[in-house]
Amino acid sequence: MREQHVQCLSPAGFHNMAYTQWGDPQNRKVLVCVHGLTRCGRDFDDLARAMSDQYRVVCPDVVGRGRSDWLTDKLLYGIPQYAADMVTLLARLDADTVHWLGTSMGGLIGMALAASAKTPISRLVLNDVGPLLTATSLARIGEYVGVAPRFSNVDQAEQFIRLVGAPFGNLTDAQWRHLTVHVVHAAADGKTEFVYDPGIAAPFRRDVAASGGKDVELWPIYDAITCPTLLLRGADSDLLTRDTAQAMTGRGPRARLVEFAAVGHAPMLMDETQIAAVREFLLEG
Repeated sequence: MREQHVQCLSPAGFHNMAYTQWGDPQNRKVLVCVHGLTRCGRDFDDLARAMSDQYRVVCPDVVGRGRSDWLTDKLLYGIPQYAADMVTLLARLDADTVHWLGTSMGGLIGMALAASAKTPISRLVLNDVGPLLTATSLARIGEYVGVAPRFSNVDQAEQFIRLVGAPFGNLTDAQWRHLTVHVVHAAADGKTEFVYDPGIAAPFRRDVAASGGKDVELWPIYDAITCPTLLLRGADSDLLTRDTAQAMTGRGPRARLVEFAAVGHAPMLMDETQIAAVREFLLEG
């Protein structure tokens, strides 16, 4: 694993986006893995390790998260900026085509890119996200995003992440610890706090308010995707309903659906069964 960064541009100026890279840096076969709203690229360590024999695996920290810079204009946090940053990353990687795996927000970024003309994405994995985002799930996420609680130590932070991350499923103690240590750091006063910018909540809440408490639909984007697509779903997910998942198998790219029992939003792809489903699909192409 190598930790690197690339310089990206927004209307407010330049910012650095950090990423980890696994496998042979000369490998022309590239897999990009992009995380959810408040997470970071290190969520994919287990998956990246498992795939690095076949791919150069690249896991960015979306701007405002992890080791990446924070934007000065908080209203720029959104899919257009994230997609532009990813295009810059692909140029840095000198990757003409890539396979893409996106969890939640990372899947929305992937959908936007995959639906674009002359897309570099030749194979797409959507992890518990689709073209219809339920109002219930958006309200749940809105309750904690940007709240930025502070903790006495990492143990307390882990308990909080176990609480809000309960839908992730039955993870081991080591996995919960891993999901904690890479999204928090020690503040100047010794407290433990999250490393994501609380400002990401501003455009999120604006967009939720604009929806008027209704589901958000992005079907035209999904229907424009033509590359082979795998759809992963936590069987108890409140963001990707089973009806939406089933509809996705019959339109647009006609995604192949795999569900995981006893998991909600979202499968963390740390389980051997979950990793195997991704590996089988990606290596077909």
